[in-house]
Amino acid sequence: MPHHLEGKTAIVTGGGRGIGRGIALALAAQGAKVIVNDYGATVEGQGTDNMPASQVVEEIRKAGGTAEPNFADVSDHRAAEDLVRQAINTWGHLDILVNVAGILRERMIFNMTEEEWDAVIRVHLKGTYNTTHFASIHWRSDRRGGYRLINFTSTAGINGSAGQPNYAAAKAGLIGFTKSCANALARYGVTSNAIAPGAATRMTDRGLANQDATRSGAAPSARAGGSERDPENVAPIVVYLCSGEAENVSGRVIAASGYRIGLYSDMQMEREIFNDGPWDVDRLFELAPNTLFKGLTPPDGNRPMSASA
Repeated sequence: MPHHLEGKTAIVTGGGRGIGRGIALALAAQGAKVIVNDYGATVEGQGTDNMPASQVVEEIRKAGGTAEPNFADVSDHRAAEDLVRQAINTWGHLDILVNVAGILRERMIFNMTEEEWDAVIRVHLKGTYNTTHFASIHWRSDRRGGYRLINFTSTAGINGSAGQPNYAAAKAGLIGFTKSCANALARYGVTSNAIAPGAATRMTDRGLANQDATRSGAAPSARAGGSERDPENVAPIVVYLCSGEAENVSGRVIAASGYRIGLYSDMQMEREIFNDGPWDVDRLFELAPNTLFKGLTPPDGNRPMSASA
């Protein structure tokens, strides 16, 4: 069987564990040379550990692939530059950038601290900006074409997550970022897409039901191997998007959960009302309830207090 990514070089951030690990292994198995980046922090972004990235590199090498480790914090602008430079200096060019790295600091919006907000936005949004910024400089000058940018969003950013306003904002922001890059970098032969994954990882272990399960035994992510919730199930669509077959796919959000892969529709205008001049407030109050907002209901479980409460 031919390797679909033979001759390609790639960076996978957050590649030491979970979804990122599965992607790094899959890209290497398909012939790509991979920089496995992982800071080795906890889910909250604390501490460092070189072992996760080093172990994945060792797995790739034992399987006959080519890989190098990197332990940078991608939210550090200069460290991200060094990461991209490592791929270029080692193999002469960079073809694929997969941004998976992320952390969690859950809290309801009224309890969230500024530091908790900033930490999550920094890793997800700034970290993705940092690596993409330096990769795009290379792509713009290299002009070989066939470049692939894959970012990771979440259903938390698509649907909202009550206890994760920072994470939801970052993941929604990454959709806009992905589309912006698709528009800006197309002329340089770059496609840019976002994956909304579903899998059992260290992050999903933090849910209340999973916390209960963890207390009674191994964490759900530790038992996910070979099941529908295995993080490695996300990797095949990433391989496809990184291949030459996917040159027509850009600026899109793709779902990858278990044994299902889906394509999200782009946001479009659902309803619209018109006026022949500036809106009169009373006229808007007359029309809006029976046209623009007719039949709408708040999200489940969220019943707003009335204005008189």
